[in-house]
Formats: sequence, structure tokens, C-alpha cells
Amino acid sequence: MFKILIVDDEASIRDVLRLMLEGEGYQVAEASSGEMALRLLGRDDYDLVLTDLKMEPMSGMELLKRIKPAHPHTDVMMMTAFGSIDSAVEAMKLGACDYVTKPFQHDELLIRVWNVLEKKKLRKEVELLRREFYDRFGVENIIGESSELLKVLDTIRRVAPSESTVLVTGETGVGKELVAKAIHTLSRRAGRPFVSVNCAAFPEQLLESELFGHVKGAFTGAVRSRKGLIEEADGGTFFLDEVGAMPLSVQAKLLRVLEERVIRRIGENREVGVDIRVVAATNQDLGEAIRERAFREDLYYRLNVITIHVPPLRARRSDIPVLAEHFRQVYAEREGKGVEGIAPEAMRALLAYEYPGNVRELKHIIEQAVTMAEGPLITLDLLPPQLREAARDKLGRGEEELIELEAGRSSRPRLKALDEKERELILEAIERNRGNLERAAKELGISRVTLWRRMKKFNISVRR
Repeated sequence: MFKILIVDDEASIRDVLRLMLEGEGYQVAEASSGEMALRLLGRDDYDLVLTDLKMEPMSGMELLKRIKPAHPHTDVMMMTAFGSIDSAVEAMKLGACDYVTKPFQHDELLIRVWNVLEKKKLRKEVELLRREFYDRFGVENIIGESSELLKVLDTIRRVAPSESTVLVTGETGVGKELVAKAIHTLSRRAGRPFVSVNCAAFPEQLLESELFGHVKGAFTGAVRSRKGLIEEADGGTFFLDEVGAMPLSVQAKLLRVLEERVIRRIGENREVGVDIRVVAATNQDLGEAIRERAFREDLYYRLNVITIHVPPLRARRSDIPVLAEHFRQVYAEREGKGVEGIAPEAMRALLAYEYPGNVRELKHIIEQAVTMAEGPLITLDLLPPQLREAARDKLGRGEEELIELEAGRSSRPRLKALDEKERELILEAIERNRGNLERAAKELGISRVTLWRRMKKFNISVRR
């Protein structure tokens, strides 16, 4: 509910305005002078101040000058007699959002108030969306602590403020689009659109139409004119995912966009200028694609102004515990489940796996484990069979120490902390069930034999 403050030294005017505005569902307060208005504004926030221009001792103009510096998010609308239009125009220059002349028409005033508040609502929504976008895609939300990832984050911070074209390389699932969104979020274009297209998801003709748009009748099925995604990104960032899959005929047209910053819709002769920053991504070896004549060399050099390579997850194993814990928290909260940790043997298996699907695969593994968990821990039996087998094979060859070394020293205190957490959970379950190990094991979601083994490991004894 919007809050409006009416400021007028005539009680009859205030009464009429209050009845009109409350009838529209607004919350209304009144002030008989500028001084009283300032006191009310000091105690509460108002979306709109509707003030008379001619008042004593403080005029509406003076009130406006006092409100704007102290309450920049409060809009001020002036009410003025017909003969004082020049003063109203001056007030607009000082920051008033609108003015209405007395005697005003009922509908005219309500429409003007509605327009002002609707614009305020839209500004708030845009700011909220911008903040949400930053919260979701800012560089702080790229999870990890390995030296390899920290180098990537440092590069993002360095290149984001520039207008240079960026090529992001890396295997499928490493988070290339997240890097592109972080670049956009930290750039001067953050308040403008971020538009992406997956070049591998469309056949040749459809991809060209998606990128450049078309006019009505340009081809069979073009029943109306349509803007392309490049044009939709005007003023913002355009992200070309899987650019290596782009057909050669479309590559030639994209090259012109990068060189001239103009596009031409299919079926149209007129060119349209676009102001975009291009970020491209690929999981292919574009050098090999050039040698096979599947990718244009000149386009490659246009895209490869700045390169950011995102290493695969197996090359930065110290990020695995951090990511696994992050995904556990996310999915435990989403599912409303009390999954409070990852058992040490499960974490060791996660550290030993090679992750051909990279971060995306780890995310799905943890999502599945949280969904299936019946106790407070993600245990080894909740992990996919292929992960357990691969980990068993690797650990069976005496590579556990190697895995911990690959993961970095940070994994050891994490595993120690997990051991302590698991011991604490077991003790609490046994205490709640008054020493009944069968009930405690059921509550923990493990077998009684597994519980005995964990108790032996942690030197836990039970007195009935």
C-alpha cells in the first residue's frame, strides 16, 4: 500500500484529497504546514508528498528544497493555482515529479498520482531485479577456493569494466555461462539486458533468425516481423554459448556484427546499429576446428580478444568439498530436510571421482543424495554406483593420500570437521533414544552394523 502525505494549509482541501485518495486504497496522512510535514517525514517514510505551492510561513517550493536532499526516494507533486504555472515548472526543475493545477478535476488528479506511483513501483522492481541478478551471478557467488579458480575470478574482475570481447573456454559443465553473467554483472552494462543463445540448440536457418531477426514473409512460416536476440541485447551483453557449433554461413554474418556493430534482419535491406558487448563460450578446440575448416579464423581472432579458461573440476579438487557443502545446503533447504552434513567416507569418494560432467554433475549427485537421504548425513550408499565404483577402484590402489594432496590441505581440516560433526550427531541420536541403538540407527538412516562401526571409530560406548 502506497503512503501519501498531503500538505496544505486549507483543511477543506486536505479533507477532499484524503477522501479521494483513501477511496483508491492509498494510506494517507495530513500536514497543515511545511514544518509539520518535515516532522512527519522524519518519523515515517512516504512514497509521495502532495503539497500546495502557496503556503505560509514555509512555501511548497521551500518544502521541496528541504525534502529532496533528506528523502531522495520520496516523490513530490506540486498543487498550484492556474496563474502560477511558471512556479510549477521551476519546481519540476528542482526535482518535483509532477504538478496539478487548482481547481483540479477528480479523475485528472487520481491519474497523475497513479502514474507517479506506478513509475515508482517499476523503479523498485527494476532495482530489485538488478540486485537479485547481482546476488545470483556476482563473482562472489562463483563457489570455490582453489588457486585455479581464484585466478579465474581475478581475471573476471579485471576484464569486466572494459568493453573487450571475451572468449570463455572449458569443458561442459564447468560454469562458463556463470562466468559470462559475472562479467556482465560487474560491468557498466549491468543495468541493461543479458541475452544468451546456445548455438548448438538450433538448426542453421533457425539460428540465423534467432540471432538477426526477420521481416514478415522473409521465409515460409515468417507470419510476422521479429527482432533478433542480438538486437534485444542492445545496450547490454550478448552471450554466445557453444559458438564452435555455429554454421559457417552464420559465422560470416556474426563477423560483420563484431566489426561494424550493425545487423540486418532476414529479408530486409536496412541495417540497424547495435550497442553490445559480446562474450562467447566454447567447449571445443577452436584451433582444431580452424584447421578442419569448420570455424573461420578471422572470427576466432575477433572473439579471442581476452580468453578466460575455466579448469575442469578434477583439476581443482579443493573446490569439491566447498561445492558439495554448498549444494547440500541449497537442496536440504529446498526439500525441507534435516540433512546436516556429508559423511567422511562419502566425502572421500567425492574427492576421488573424476567428474566428466564437472560442477554440473557434482550438483546433480548432491541433489539426488539429499532427495534420497533419510538421516542427517549424506552417506556413501546414497552416491551413484559409478561414483562409488570409481572411488573404490582409486582408493583401493592406495591413492587416498594422493587424492588429499590433489585436493589441497584444505580438505583435511574439512574431513576432520565432518568427523566431529558425525560423532556429535551419533551421540545426540543415541541420547535421544536412551541407548537404544536400533532406534538410533533408524533415526540416522543407517544400519545397526554401520552404527556399530562408526561408534568403534569414534570410541563411543553406551551405558544402558
